[in-house]
Amino acid sequence: MSLAATAAAQRTLAGATILQLVPSLRDDPAGHAAVDIALTLLQAGARPIVAGDGGILVGELRAFGVEWRPMLCDTMSPLRLRANARALADMIVEDRIDIVHAQCAGAARSAIAATARMPVWLVTSFPDRLAAHSWFGTRFRRVLANGDRVIAPSSFVARAMIERYKLAPDRITVIPRSVDIATFSREAVSEDRIAALRRAWGILPDIRIVLVPGRLTPPNGQMAMIDAARLLVGGGNRNLALVFAGNDRADLGYTRALRRRAREQSIDTLCRFVGHCPDMPAALAAADVVVVPAIAPPLSGRAVAEAQAMGRPVVASAVGVLPENVLCPPRMPDDLRTGWIARPGNTGELARATGAALALNPVAYDALSARARQYAEFMFSPARVAEAIRGVYTSLLARDR
Repeated sequence: MSLAATAAAQRTLAGATILQLVPSLRDDPAGHAAVDIALTLLQAGARPIVAGDGGILVGELRAFGVEWRPMLCDTMSPLRLRANARALADMIVEDRIDIVHAQCAGAARSAIAATARMPVWLVTSFPDRLAAHSWFGTRFRRVLANGDRVIAPSSFVARAMIERYKLAPDRITVIPRSVDIATFSREAVSEDRIAALRRAWGILPDIRIVLVPGRLTPPNGQMAMIDAARLLVGGGNRNLALVFAGNDRADLGYTRALRRRAREQSIDTLCRFVGHCPDMPAALAAADVVVVPAIAPPLSGRAVAEAQAMGRPVVASAVGVLPENVLCPPRMPDDLRTGWIARPGNTGELARATGAALALNPVAYDALSARARQYAEFMFSPARVAEAIRGVYTSLLARDR
């Protein structure tokens, strides 16, 4: 732990200086999260500083009055890490920084070296998925477990951190990744956009859509969904289309195998392999149910979160972070349900859960849709996630009193 506990000054978030070390400020979820956190800190009266590689969001950050410092944080170069550590040490003194938040392993290594003898709190954030065990990778990323407070994007990752790095559970705070709930909102998608997608997919207005988002690769479990669809059709659900929306060029052999399985199951006329969809909000709005049938832990649970933000019932596999992002029994009572969880690769459970979602009457469907949207706003909105991270900062500063 750093020497923050020896600081004599009483600190609050108002007037505190918080430095975020980020990989970049590109137009991606990590970049937007850094901006959201900085704006939340400004509103609390703190002084936010963001350092990292450049990106399109630098201009937006500066327009809000947030300080930006160029720094190549996401690196494994020993020379660059040492140079960053020296620069950070100078910045901590000159800017009177109270908290450093390192959001990648390279930033954490430099920050630990810089804060070792300074009264500064260190917060670290783990990535969405821990890399496979390797001597170098495990050793390099171990520094992320050395923050005074460690943020994990899911309980799934937190449990893996505790096991791999022997991290004390009370040092971990689980804060999910945010999604753009303004863009992923049913009210933000016009009927014209939905109709255009249905025409492009060749789906008539009275056909119900089961959407399976995600790149076509074996870990994403689309093969199980083909088999589940055959069970659905056999059970009487014939008025539907199965839309696979995701990059279908990454594994051409698997894509061909999916098409072949659909023909073998006599449901090829119901399947649409539409490739990458540039308008996922409209794709989700067009769907009646969204299925994420992964058989291996996905990088994130974003697809499930975005579907619920659109007010769509979801069916997800019980793998990785996915079960955490859906409300359903036994974790929640049935009247709070926002979706269904099925065992990975279990085609019977996938079919039954998807069939249950399709069987909802209009009143029950609308009620579930409203709950899904409320849950997404509560758990995944950028403002809510930024506020949770602000709470981590506040709790550390309170320990200085």
